[in-house]
Amino acid sequence: MSSSPYYLKAGAFAVRLNRLVGWIARHGVSLLGTAELSVRGRKSGRMQRIPVNPHTHDGVQYLVSARGHSQWVRNMRAAGGGDLRVGRRVRTFTATEIPDDAQKARILRAYLEKWGWEVNQYFAGVTARSSDAEILAACPDHPVFRIGVRD
Repeated sequence: MSSSPYYLKAGAFAVRLNRLVGWIARHGVSLLGTAELSVRGRKSGRMQRIPVNPHTHDGVQYLVSARGHSQWVRNMRAAGGGDLRVGRRVRTFTATEIPDDAQKARILRAYLEKWGWEVNQYFAGVTARSSDAEILAACPDHPVFRIGVRD
């Protein structure tokens, strides 16, 4: 078993699709709640952009990385926050990573209930209908950030 964190890199088609969805969000159209995330690169210092599916659970908004410990996740850990954009509306936020516990498992289950049609393929057989133990076991592979308003 590999000791490196789980990360399923996007293929060429997914990269093109992400660019399109990001462009659409940047120009004011949110597809089913998508937004464009901008986060400062931990090495380059430049803003990196990617479309995301902000997820609200129990009145709190989260960002979930379905593909694992991706570049945006690593950048978010270093930056501590970023911006969500839909058109001219930009929301600057702070981000706090959620530990791998029962709370995170509940967030992931709710995320899979809403977005499973799009992201189940990245969860290695775990779905919203999986047992609590199976979802808890998937937690380390899927970082979750609580996002809040930046002061």
